Amino acid sequence: MDPRIRHWLRCPVCALPLAEATVGTARTLACPRRHSFDIARQGYVNLLAGRAPHVGDTGEMIAARADFLAAGHYDLISRALAEAAAAVHFRPAHPRPEETVTACPLVVDAGAGTGQHLAAVLAALPDTVGLALDVSKPALRRAARVHERAGAALADTWQQLPLPDGSVAVLLNVFAPRNGAEFHRVLDPAGALLVVTPAADHLSELVGALGLLRVDPAKPDRVAGRLGTRFATESETEHRTRLTLTRPEIVTLVGMGPSAWHTDPAELTERIAALPDPVEVTVAVRLGVHRRR
Repeated sequence: MDPRIRHWLRCPVCALPLAEATVGTARTLACPRRHSFDIARQGYVNLLAGRAPHVGDTGEMIAARADFLAAGHYDLISRALAEAAAAVHFRPAHPRPEETVTACPLVVDAGAGTGQHLAAVLAALPDTVGLALDVSKPALRRAARVHERAGAALADTWQQLPLPDGSVAVLLNVFAPRNGAEFHRVLDPAGALLVVTPAADHLSELVGALGLLRVDPAKPDRVAGRLGTRFATESETEHRTRLTLTRPEIVTLVGMGPSAWHTDPAELTERIAALPDPVEVTVAVRLGVHRRR
């Protein structure tokens, strides 16, 4: 693992710094109290202190997401995040006295999936390093290789994050759970939390026709509730576009999201077959820029 990324990682058991070690042919990260965590051959490190309550997105869902994102359909989200991150005036990082590496400001994507959005932000911020956090191993296998300055760790974002206080310059949260208390703890006082959520009419042409999960009208209130009084909203912008999708692309789109867990496959196939080909679909999201209070 890139030492500039490892510099920021902490043991999920005792919160002490981690150093890389080799035991036989296995690579690990270990703390001074000898808590040890395996680095998978795909490059991500398992920083769970215990068993995860769920395994996250499946390999099929991650493959669908990778295909859909590679086609550029959600590039407007990546661009919006990159532009917002480039406007953040964060402080330069300072290494610990015992470190010999050059410390770089850290960008973290909590619930990163394949890491596509993280890669776009790193491209816009050449003096930073990035860390993808997710509980899905299939996602992390891709995220660990998404960018030369990115690393990946298996972590439950509902629990304490394996990072020190005030360590994160830019924290990304795209269509993912929000742990307000931990986000506040790890975010640098000069940093920014960038949250992307679906707008009310996101994918509206497909929601009713295919029986997909609807966007909760109270979504903005729930986002504010998760962040609580710890954050102040600096700005909120809406980003939208129209996609022309074929039926196979619609299958991919449904397969990458939460509706994949809740939709009967046979019924979904019938409904997609009844759609015109291609279909015009609305992509509409909100991007909130939040600062620590």
